[in-house]
Amino acid sequence: MATGDLGLSPGASVTGFPPGVVNGTIHAADAVAAQAKLDLDTAYNDAASRPSTATVPVELGGTTKTPGVYTSPAGTFGITGTVTLDAQGDPNAVFIFKAASTLITASASNVVLVNGARSAEVFWLVGSSATLGTYSVLRGNLMALASITATTGVLVDGRAMARTAAVTLDTTTITRPTGVQQPVATTTRLTSSVNPTVAGQPVTFTAVVTAVTGGAVPTGMVVFSDRRTPIAVASLDGTGHAVFTTSTLAVGRHPMIATYVGTKQFTGSTSPNLVQVVRA
Repeated sequence: MATGDLGLSPGASVTGFPPGVVNGTIHAADAVAAQAKLDLDTAYNDAASRPSTATVPVELGGTTKTPGVYTSPAGTFGITGTVTLDAQGDPNAVFIFKAASTLITASASNVVLVNGARSAEVFWLVGSSATLGTYSVLRGNLMALASITATTGVLVDGRAMARTAAVTLDTTTITRPTGVQQPVATTTRLTSSVNPTVAGQPVTFTAVVTAVTGGAVPTGMVVFSDRRTPIAVASLDGTGHAVFTTSTLAVGRHPMIATYVGTKQFTGSTSPNLVQVVRA
């Protein structure tokens, strides 16, 4: 069961749901998934670029770690038993564990957070693949270059994200990391500067994205599509507007939509169809 969204990009092969349960939205090869993939690439590269503050033995079990960036001489990490992450009273404390090759957790192993540590601020960077042992508990954001395999009964308090290969789950429970605020829902509205128009005449489409609650103005990207085929991408300005102008629409009826891809702070949304008529 996953509490939060599930996404895949590129590709569209999401299997096992149902019987698996997603208490969120499944994004398979859509604009939201594509943006999430880009965000993962950015986060992975950022974590990889952080200089190490300590080199520690491969085995993390039975130890207590304070905030920092950790590497191991062998380029791999393992957890047998319990590793304790101590934020020392700082709720913004960041823990990064960089494994050049693998992360392997033993059965019934556990990551414990104390003194204000939050799973949202814990990052596990894996240069190849991660394997989580049966009934183990991992807290934090797991980012693997290749694959992630969660065996029977694993609990992930955070995220499981693979860049180039599969995430395989087996009666796994994944919950949104502690400290991550629920994104605000949005609505998207699409208007046209002139309708109908004639072939070759410029027409401007304006998407307006609004937060359903609160006064914050959404940021990010809007995809404009004609008959569900993307034809342009534009950024929202400071008022929540994105604009696209074209003079190349063929004669006929064009069902146009605008899709806001969303950010960490705002959920994505899609406008109702706007039928743009182009006359000869």
